[in-house]
Amino acid sequence: MALDYTVIGQRLKEARLAKNYTQEDLAEQVDISVAFLSRVERGNSHINLKRLNQLCGLLDVTEGYVLNGASSSSKNYLGKEFAELLRQCSPDKQKLIYNIAKTIAEADISC
Repeated sequence: MALDYTVIGQRLKEARLAKNYTQEDLAEQVDISVAFLSRVERGNSHINLKRLNQLCGLLDVTEGYVLNGASSSSKNYLGKEFAELLRQCSPDKQKLIYNIAKTIAEADISC
């Protein structure tokens, strides 16, 4: 799966705005230029893992969320992904997937 840097940038921007940070504030804290942060948020520049980790730490989001939209600490972890997967399946496959998931969820095992 290829990374969509536009989506990654949008998630970073949303997290920045949720924390009420300006681009200037955030860029200064991770020692990057405002222009670079702006390009990252628009998906025009790629960000390395070190900087991504720094940004995620400051914005209180996980790298997993920024990269693929899923956060294992979220109440709706993989909810959109499961919904999309099911949408693409026939009714018979949906029922099979449901029955398998129900069996696993009801099993007395630790995941």
